[in-house]
Amino acid sequence: MRIHTVRTAVALGAVALLAAAMGTASAAPPAGQDPERQTAHPVIVDCVWHAQVRPADFMLACGDGNSRLSSLHWTHWDPGSATASGINVVNDCNPYCAAGTFHSYPVVVRLDRPEPWKKDPQLRHYTQLSLVYTDGRPDGFRRVVTYPLWD
Repeated sequence: MRIHTVRTAVALGAVALLAAAMGTASAAPPAGQDPERQTAHPVIVDCVWHAQVRPADFMLACGDGNSRLSSLHWTHWDPGSATASGINVVNDCNPYCAAGTFHSYPVVVRLDRPEPWKKDPQLRHYTQLSLVYTDGRPDGFRRVVTYPLWD
C-alpha cells in the first residue's frame, strides 16, 4: 500500500510540473518574437547578463553592491540614447565597506554608445553610462561621472 501511495504522489507531482511548464511555454511569446527584438531600441545589460529595457533599479558595483541606481524614471529610451532621473545609493565604506553607511544622491542617468551585444549580436546594448549629480555627491566624485558598461 505504501509503495502505491509513493507512486501516486510522484505521478501527481510530475503532472503538476508538466502542467506548469506547459502554462509557462504557452504564455511565452513565439520564437523570434521577443519584445526586446521587436524594437530598434538598445538594451542595458545587468550584472547577471540579462538584457533589460527601462529598469527601475540597476547595480553599478556588481562585485560588492556598494553602488546602485534606484527609483529610475525614464524620460526617453531610443536607438541612440536613454535618459532617466533616479537615486545613486553609494556606500561610503567608512571605516571599511562592511561597516560603511549607504547614502542617497539624486542623479540624472544617461545611457549611450549602443553597439551589438557580444552574447547576442542581434541585440544592441548601451555601452556607456553617465551620472550627473544634481544635489550633493559622494566624496571624491566629480559632478559628472562616466562609466563603461560591460559586454
